[in-house]
Amino acid sequence: MPPKNSNAEPSSASNSGSKKRKDPPKSSSNSQIKPKGRNFKRVKYDARSILTGSPDGALKNGELDLESFLKSREFEIKALQDGMQKSKNSGTARAFQQVPRDLRRRTASHNVKRVPKRLQRRAAKEMKDDNTPTVNSRTRKPGTPRGRLRAETAKRLGILAAKKRATKEKKVGEVGIEARDPRPKIRKNALNDPPKPKSKFRKRQIHKTWLPTHLWHAKRATMTEPKNPLWRFAIPLTSTQKSYRPTHRASGGRGAVCWDMSYMSTIGLQGPEASLHKLLKAVGATEPGLWEGQGTKWREGKRSWSGWLTREVKDKSIVIGPSTVLWCPVQTVTASGEAAKKKPVQPRIFVRVHPAAFLEAWTELLRLSKLQRPIVHVEDLRFEIGSIEITGPSSTEALLSVLHPYDESEEHARTFQSLVGITNPGSLPSNSVLSFAIMDPRIRYPPRPVKLPKADDEEANFKLLELASSWPIDQSTGSSALFDRDARFKATRLPSQKALNRRKTLAKPGEYLSVLATDPRIPISLISSRPASSGSAQGIWTLLAPWKCILPIWYGLLHCPLSSGSNPRLGGLQELRQIHFEQGVPYFPTDFPGTAAGFQWELEERLKKKANWDKRPKGKRVEWDSLDLGAGRKGEIGRGWASDFERVVGISPLPATVTSTDTTQETEKPQQTVPKINTPVCHLPSKTFRTLLSSSEGELPPLNSVATVRITLITKGIAFPSARIYRLPNTPEHSSSDQSDPPITRCPPATTREQWLAFLPPPSNSKLPRNPKAKVAKHVGRIPLNTPLPQRVRLLAQSLLQDPPRQYSQYPSGKQEEDFPLVPDEEDLIGFVTTGEFNLAEGKGVAVGSVVVEKVLEGLRRDGKGKDGRLCIVRNSGEKMGRLARWEVV
Repeated sequence: MPPKNSNAEPSSASNSGSKKRKDPPKSSSNSQIKPKGRNFKRVKYDARSILTGSPDGALKNGELDLESFLKSREFEIKALQDGMQKSKNSGTARAFQQVPRDLRRRTASHNVKRVPKRLQRRAAKEMKDDNTPTVNSRTRKPGTPRGRLRAETAKRLGILAAKKRATKEKKVGEVGIEARDPRPKIRKNALNDPPKPKSKFRKRQIHKTWLPTHLWHAKRATMTEPKNPLWRFAIPLTSTQKSYRPTHRASGGRGAVCWDMSYMSTIGLQGPEASLHKLLKAVGATEPGLWEGQGTKWREGKRSWSGWLTREVKDKSIVIGPSTVLWCPVQTVTASGEAAKKKPVQPRIFVRVHPAAFLEAWTELLRLSKLQRPIVHVEDLRFEIGSIEITGPSSTEALLSVLHPYDESEEHARTFQSLVGITNPGSLPSNSVLSFAIMDPRIRYPPRPVKLPKADDEEANFKLLELASSWPIDQSTGSSALFDRDARFKATRLPSQKALNRRKTLAKPGEYLSVLATDPRIPISLISSRPASSGSAQGIWTLLAPWKCILPIWYGLLHCPLSSGSNPRLGGLQELRQIHFEQGVPYFPTDFPGTAAGFQWELEERLKKKANWDKRPKGKRVEWDSLDLGAGRKGEIGRGWASDFERVVGISPLPATVTSTDTTQETEKPQQTVPKINTPVCHLPSKTFRTLLSSSEGELPPLNSVATVRITLITKGIAFPSARIYRLPNTPEHSSSDQSDPPITRCPPATTREQWLAFLPPPSNSKLPRNPKAKVAKHVGRIPLNTPLPQRVRLLAQSLLQDPPRQYSQYPSGKQEEDFPLVPDEEDLIGFVTTGEFNLAEGKGVAVGSVVVEKVLEGLRRDGKGKDGRLCIVRNSGEKMGRLARWEVV
């Protein structure tokens, strides 16, 4: 091919090819016609171009004409001001760029309705000027068979709706009585049906139930898959926005995070007080002082109790799951004649459990209730009681802005309104309960910001401290309307939004609506709790209300203006697990594989991880059988995608199938039993585990007992779920000396323990040598935190210049792998990590795991109960290198 002639003139073809758009045909006939179509683009005027005047007019015969010169400068100054104003108002920022940054998308939509209403007119004008093709959903023809089918279905539904509307209009003139929906039936000692959804949503809730706020969440959160619901509910998993760091800041720094926890199951108990005492004791409510003077406030409905429910099987206690027990407030007996004629109301109790353990707890409570004399009635209140949880420094502020007491003269209502300025619900008495009635939140919508006292107001701070210490509601009785079936039903008869809008039009501007006698009283209960791990962590408000009253409360909370300048954030299941993880609290059922619900979760996670592993090509996935652990050991211990407790306990692995433990909604078959799952391990409560660790003499638990621990990595790195947890290997002096067989090369060397202990940082009170060239300074591993800055710089420079240089790489390659200690053998494997990631609250890797109690106690007896006894080694599944860590009981 001959070389190109660089000096040649460019041809017309090359000129036309360099342009992105072709020039329109030039002719005299159509030169005056404005082109149409996509080829036309509006001529954009640069608003920043400034007109200037020529200075030649100010010079006449070499002399300066002052008047002309000032006029020309005046023109330029005005042009500058006009240019600044036009540049500010020009199209540098389009309407789609005026939305908040967290709502922007990489590609803007051509639908004007996608932007806020205040910007829709401007967006339509910009798109019209730019000749941008718009999308009209009414005139757009569907391009796929599925789209055509949906369009035909929508057309048919529209015709049916028009017929129904016409029939309803004909009956307007007829005289008749329009009846309300009847009160839903609540069966005793049987499961109840979920609320009947609307006809257009009924097919979507055949195998699951929507939360009261489902339609709100479906547009703003990632929901569970329609065919794979979680615990028979459609639950929001996480927000569609990036929410990991914002959730961390809102929960502990500024703001608040809200969750719709209506999927938590509520079981109602009603019967004589003595029978209720026996029933609760039989399911594990046996803490010391609970049934004595210390538990008086709990039995009067002023406190709630949180603990583990258990069931007895062949003289063996099996843990069901965590629960919250709330007694109905004891009402004072009046001396009126009507009250004397009424039959005394039996005590009532709410037992709230996780939906994963509902069926197991329901079956056990139903069995024990039939054994009591007099009998105790059990009610399924899952779809009667809804709940909302909110945490963060502004959680109390948000509740005060939305929840307005119906009767402000009640003691509980006055105490609630006096909580202005509380930034941590955990500072209040633990598990305290506020029970009162509120008005419909829509009456005072939108909520207004609460006037908070200044941070340096000593008088207001002293009042809050005095309120928290005295806590006046202990001398009063709260409302028991939430436990009353009739009161809950009356609260759900809310007026329509149209009726409220008509009342708002009659009210004066800036004034709230006046409360009418027909407005319902919504009974609620507020429970303040604090995490058991740390007393300084953020507490949580739990709001209990009737199921159908959750949605108006939710709208008010999420639109409440906070003093931090934002609104409460939406929280999903992942955000709830994140908050538990950062506070050091295990999450049920994920971190409790010793329970039936926790092991069910583990089986489902195994299937997901195995399916993801099978999807990856062979060149991009871990080959478990060829993993080299050093010292001649090949292959991963157990199944690499699972927390293989069967391998540690020493039983045959369970098949890779999942037996569903979800609560069924087909209540026509009440004779249901708990599905039998062969759980290889059983959970040991933390109090029992602490007792075993502190006392050398005691009754040992079963061999398959596991306990939940919190793991803090000493070295760098992150432990992921299914990571292996090892205890430190045995020392040479502890090894048996009567073995006549030669040492097996498959076992790791005995010096591994000393190499692992070398990773421990020096104590903070250790003194460093003043001379960095001294021999003692050469053996300093980590620089203590209290080292002065000049000495720290010298030590750092010395570590960089030493020969050979110190290796800082986490994943060494080549011959450097031999310098890292090998992980122990399978006999030192004690458990697995269930949750692990980088903890933003601590700034390092933290994990939560489960360990076999027998192997932990064996290692403590062998190594002693010193500081080295609670050290462990964590190795991620599929990796060779382990990391030194320390565990503690939670």
